[in-house]
Amino acid sequence: MEQKVVLITGCSSGIGLSLAVHLASNPSKVYKVYATMRNLDKKQRLLESVRGLHKDTMAILQMDVTDQQSILDAKRNVTEGRIDILVCNAGVGLMGPLEAHSLDTIRGILDVNLLGTLRTIQTFLPDMKIKRHGRILVTGSMGGLQGLPFNEVYCASKFAVEGACESLAILLQHFNIHVSLIECGPVNTDFLMNLKRTEASDEALEVDAHTRSLYDQYLQHCQSVFQNEAQDTDEIIQVLHSALAASRQPLSEGLSGGN
Repeated sequence: MEQKVVLITGCSSGIGLSLAVHLASNPSKVYKVYATMRNLDKKQRLLESVRGLHKDTMAILQMDVTDQQSILDAKRNVTEGRIDILVCNAGVGLMGPLEAHSLDTIRGILDVNLLGTLRTIQTFLPDMKIKRHGRILVTGSMGGLQGLPFNEVYCASKFAVEGACESLAILLQHFNIHVSLIECGPVNTDFLMNLKRTEASDEALEVDAHTRSLYDQYLQHCQSVFQNEAQDTDEIIQVLHSALAASRQPLSEGLSGGN
């Protein structure tokens, strides 16, 4: 049986890394995984996780979803000349009072979470349409379903991804291409540690005292939620794998939890 070729973005850590390892370690070698990341200096963690696996089930590629040329270069490095399953997982968070964010910071979040997802799909979609076959999985967030305080920009990006996926799903069913949007709550990954966050103690934080107090309370709340209620990555991987295995899945795969 011919391997299914999978390309995953954001594989240096978290859900992307775990999904890449899970698929590449399938004993029947069902999948050939192209695990991509913006900075290949961070590939060591992935390499250590796949130690001992067959080389014919995984390759690591550099790919920056904010750089169209980088996406095209990655596409050219897929030796099979096709992608059967595209997993758009790369994303970044931003937390803090809206008035504390620079426009450059806001643009950066939208460039990764929204435009990066659209660029990636836009690049690989035409070939899927020609073949009239494919699956697109997008890692969304509960922040794309409900607003979260001090996450205005992040939620805006995820709400937009939700709309894009719903719109694509309606059209792509006519091409036998199925879209699944996986709405995650808090997950035990490095996401909270890696997100861009204004510290409540930052003296340069030019907001009123009441906002500063509310933000400090919210940061404590987030720490508690991630510590006590976050889902294991394995649970997310099970949902993603179920979406891959099914011939047709509902557009939105909701997961319990939220921050």
